[in-house]
Amino acid sequence: MKTENYDNELSLWIDKEKTTSELSNVVSRLILEHATELVMFRNRMTHITKSEILNLHDYAAKFVKQDISVHQTLSLAKAILELGIKNAKIDLGKLAYEWNKEGSSNDKINDFVKNKLSAFIKDENNLAPKDVILYGFGRIGRLVARELFLQDNAGDQLRLRAIVTRSNSEKDISKRASLLRTDSIHGVFTGTVKEDFENKALIINGRTVNMIAAKSPDTIDYTDYGIQDALVIDNTGVFRDKKALSLHLKSKGVAKVLLTAPGKGVSNIVFGVNHKVDVDNTSIFSAASCTTNAITPILEVVEKQLGVVKGHLETIHAYTNDQNLVDNMHSKYRRGRAAALNMVITETGAGIAVTKAIPSLDGKLTSSAIRVPIPNGSLAILNLTVEKETNLEDINNLMHDAAFESELVEQIRFSVNNELVSSDIVGDSCPSIYDSPATQVSNDGKSIVLYIWYDNEYGYTRQVLRLAKHIAKVRRNCYY
Repeated sequence: MKTENYDNELSLWIDKEKTTSELSNVVSRLILEHATELVMFRNRMTHITKSEILNLHDYAAKFVKQDISVHQTLSLAKAILELGIKNAKIDLGKLAYEWNKEGSSNDKINDFVKNKLSAFIKDENNLAPKDVILYGFGRIGRLVARELFLQDNAGDQLRLRAIVTRSNSEKDISKRASLLRTDSIHGVFTGTVKEDFENKALIINGRTVNMIAAKSPDTIDYTDYGIQDALVIDNTGVFRDKKALSLHLKSKGVAKVLLTAPGKGVSNIVFGVNHKVDVDNTSIFSAASCTTNAITPILEVVEKQLGVVKGHLETIHAYTNDQNLVDNMHSKYRRGRAAALNMVITETGAGIAVTKAIPSLDGKLTSSAIRVPIPNGSLAILNLTVEKETNLEDINNLMHDAAFESELVEQIRFSVNNELVSSDIVGDSCPSIYDSPATQVSNDGKSIVLYIWYDNEYGYTRQVLRLAKHIAKVRRNCYY
């Protein structure tokens, strides 16, 4: 009997793996042939293994409390491929959930998909690719480059044409290529990177990216490199106010500037919350900070649904490059102590920065930060007093609904994992990972404590790119 059970389970698993392989092939064909990307509740389904795809199905089942099988998603994916939908991003998990909920028969699956995606069939959303320049090539810059090339087959929305650094000697080009290929936190880049020393360029997945040396943003003529009407993504951390960032606009070939840090005198945007600004008549944007992007979507939900009376934000943040590796002089208090050996109390402007996205919170929040000895993966703790009485079930339901079917589905991940730790969220595309098992509510229902995880590098990078696509007007049709 045990042998029979073993053989049955193995046979089922082999069948599931075969189905997953077929699903992976359909997902790849949709991207390569139609520039349409399939995701599973906002999780990428490309560049991952069969086991990872199956794990996404397990997560989906827990998230919607409904069995979602790989056989179902394969049938749905095949129907999408048959319809030939172009330049779209479609959540296969949500489609499967709706298919199960409506209880239609399998022979009607093509009609179901055609009905759900009818608007996408009529609008092929032909996009004009936008040239992108990376000014600086640090932690965020390299992740932006990686992500641009991983997404390149999914619509050719943003084209990386140049990287600007202080030097472009052969040694510098070789070193930057090496840093792009391998990363101690995010692993090996799943693409090819070749140095072209003669032309001072990198060849990344067959695309030429010019390596330009400059000491000031206003000294480059990008049109010499065939670059026109470009979006500059400044990730140096050097140019932080409107006057300094405006130097980029003096270079030929530049149309817009996006800063990957909080900016002074410019629009600070948390995509999903306050991104609906006048893009046509705005030239300089800021993507705010990683912490601001983590807490703002959550606070947006709480403020709208419960009302915030007051609160305190404490961010337990991975150490960063501006801290010392060993004890040494530093311009700021405590940051001079060895980053990998100490918890370091420091300041954060996130409590004030969030009010730029949600003005009604002005004067209601205090904030502080503790840098801790890990290289990536952070946690924001929101201790809030709310106007409306709530309870544990209600607050978790609010966040679940926001993560499932609100305008913040790309920003909020609803975690049901009661074993979640910081290393688990490295590589998560959402800037706010709501830890539902950790949530606390006082007996009177007026005080709540929320735990929000975030990959302060990759999760933030994805927000930068969402904003970049919005600015460049190359956002695909999305079915979430």
